[in-house]
Amino acid sequence: MKLTLKDGSSLEYDAPMTVKEAAAKISEGLARAALGAKVDGVVRELGYVLDGDHSLEILTFKDEEGRKIYRHTCAHILAQAVKSIFPTCKLAIGPAIENGFYYDIDFVTPITMDDLPRIEAEMKNIIKANYKLERFTLPRSEALKLMRGYKEDYKVQLINDLPADAEISFYRQGDFTDLCAGPHLPSTGMIKA
Repeated sequence: MKLTLKDGSSLEYDAPMTVKEAAAKISEGLARAALGAKVDGVVRELGYVLDGDHSLEILTFKDEEGRKIYRHTCAHILAQAVKSIFPTCKLAIGPAIENGFYYDIDFVTPITMDDLPRIEAEMKNIIKANYKLERFTLPRSEALKLMRGYKEDYKVQLINDLPADAEISFYRQGDFTDLCAGPHLPSTGMIKA
């Protein structure tokens, strides 16, 4: 099997390997900096398994797509922190944006500037806990049941708005689960900000 790299060079391999393992074969420094990869033009996570001939571009924070993976993981950490402090809040969406990330959250009682240090401290705890981000998929009926169980009305609406043939994926980190297409970093501990 062959990986064609961005510079036109190639790596040959005999058995499937993850993007992270491929990055290590290129260089240990690249493996340490890697946040994801473009595999055949599609942005993938470090744990994505390469099992054939592919074009491969390792993404770091220097790359826009790498920053998006990093920031998207930050948005999930923010959501987990807020949900742990304000369990009655409802989560909507939390994407990466050009200069950072955000999460739309509906609060029963609005937060104030005084709440921000508590949220930041909880985010730091989540990062320190180094939770693995685990992706899983569910059929539509089970996905709806899961989000209804969490009382996440906006997530139920988002699932209902997906096309009938859409893959419905989630990410779990610690005791927090969110509806999400990804990609993400392998763990919360990779966030250094």
